[in-house]
Amino acid sequence: MPPSLQLRKQMSNNPVSPAERLLATAMELFAVNGIRAVGIDRILAESGVAKASLYSAFGSKDGLVQAYLDALDVRDRNRWEGAVSDVAEPLDRVLGFFDLAAASAPVRNFRGCQYLNAATEFPGDEMPMLAPVRAHRQWVFDRIVENLAAGEVPDPETVAAQIQLIYDGALAGSKFCHSEDPIHLGRRMVADLLHRSRT
Repeated sequence: MPPSLQLRKQMSNNPVSPAERLLATAMELFAVNGIRAVGIDRILAESGVAKASLYSAFGSKDGLVQAYLDALDVRDRNRWEGAVSDVAEPLDRVLGFFDLAAASAPVRNFRGCQYLNAATEFPGDEMPMLAPVRAHRQWVFDRIVENLAAGEVPDPETVAAQIQLIYDGALAGSKFCHSEDPIHLGRRMVADLLHRSRT
């Protein structure tokens, strides 16, 4: 299911309600330290919210984790859609995923893909809280397929699977190397793949 309107409100730049403050604090702490390493007491202390509000808004830490992942999904969909809204060439929209990743990697101190980080911390694929991770990955794939088809690339689903694999590797390489260079390399590889696919 797509993230709710309520979640979009919780992601406002000026969190006011206890739920908004909890989510904003969790997003910052989970991104920097990982999910399992951050305890509820720290989130409560840094957000200035009482424990009762956590249980009222999210039910548990698992509920807060799912809200965090939903919020990432909303944020990243909006970032990509905003970045490519004026891009006429469909294949350039595909490359936009790499451009956004390269721009944000240094800002996030090369922590890699937050969805992959979450999936690594919670390896049970059927865990309900990981539904936003699977949904986001499918959304990325669908947008790539959609734009490859619009760009008249033959067999867009097969090419999209190759591009997604390169993208995954580029983000992981960026984290390992503490550099955006692997993302730039991945972009060049995809640009070459797209060129060859259309000739």
